[in-house]
Amino acid sequence: MTGFPGRPSLNNTHVLPKYTNNSLDVSLRMLHLKLDHTITGMSGWMALLGRPLIHCGRTSSSQLRHASRLVFQSHGAPSQVLKYESFPTPVEPSDPQNVLVRMLMAPIHPADINTIQGAYPITPDLPAVGGGEGLGVVVMAGGAVTHLAPGDWVIPAGNMTGTWTTHTQGPAEAFVKIRKDIPEIAAATLRTNPSTAYRMLKDFVQLGPDDWVIQNGANSAVGQAVIQIAKHWKLHTVNIVRARDNIDALKHQLQNLGADFVLTEEEFRKWTEIREGRLPKPRLALNCVGGSSATELSKCLSNSAVMVTYGGMSLKPVTVATSGLIFKDIAIRGFWLSRWLSEHANGDERIKMFSELAGMCKDGVLTAPVHQTVSLKDFKASVDNTLKGFKGGKFIFDMTKEKQNGA
Repeated sequence: MTGFPGRPSLNNTHVLPKYTNNSLDVSLRMLHLKLDHTITGMSGWMALLGRPLIHCGRTSSSQLRHASRLVFQSHGAPSQVLKYESFPTPVEPSDPQNVLVRMLMAPIHPADINTIQGAYPITPDLPAVGGGEGLGVVVMAGGAVTHLAPGDWVIPAGNMTGTWTTHTQGPAEAFVKIRKDIPEIAAATLRTNPSTAYRMLKDFVQLGPDDWVIQNGANSAVGQAVIQIAKHWKLHTVNIVRARDNIDALKHQLQNLGADFVLTEEEFRKWTEIREGRLPKPRLALNCVGGSSATELSKCLSNSAVMVTYGGMSLKPVTVATSGLIFKDIAIRGFWLSRWLSEHANGDERIKMFSELAGMCKDGVLTAPVHQTVSLKDFKASVDNTLKGFKGGKFIFDMTKEKQNGA
């Protein structure tokens, strides 16, 4: 197996060791803690020691230290098949085209869980490292790498690349550089959910200021991004959520993000604002639930509107009103970000999207989803609860909590 953009090789090693200079034995982990954002990675450390930056070469056992990752060797329930393990990793890239990356944060998405279960279209070779999204910092770049340097923040360019690890390495083109002046959590969750929201709002209907969009699952990470991006683009949103004990707090939270209306599914069935013409009919519906929830969305759409399905939380088929298909010419479409990213892997549109979304984060337009951070070691409850409803936020692995070599 390979590292990014495929899967990090379980036979390769990925982290920096202690550096010994005569009697000087200084932990690079301690250096990072003391000099973070000032002198980053091996290049800064070598500069302190007056040594040239070494880019490539053989790796000896004295140049290894231990990192940590979550690995699965078979498909099944994530809490049962995932194993937390330490592994040795080298001081320098194994190829002049590679970069060494220290992972900082990595979210747990439903697609990650489905991949481990063996129920997702992307099926990595086993054994494999879990996770498909995250934020890392370049520790060292190979001698042939020109567009990345130690200290740069990066996110994975490929799909399901194995991000639940403290360290990884791979070809430089397998990473996308991202600005460093945004919150770490926002950067670590930028690639999947906000990108899905961005593409669905942009690619299916030519929306203009004051157009209306309706969505179910509005409290999901994608739903929160839809609300914020739509507001930024001067669009209006009707947002449907499931009833729950803290529904008033949830409505308030989504309204603070920019939602025009937030309704439970029961409330929406009785809601007459659209049916009686007091609000314009939406031109775009976004469905991540399916079943009767999708049917209700389809009933309120305008002529030639589009309903885009990107998830199926109810595990029920998407059903739509027959009258809408016949008399309104409603179109039913699907969207999968992994396919879009693969099709645009070598184009400028992907970089433009990431740049625009990062700019929204910088300007406070787009905020990170409600979340809980956990360590890699404490993975079991988090992976078990990711597919459950009413979990109170997205789980995100914080690799800065991990200790390597006692540091």
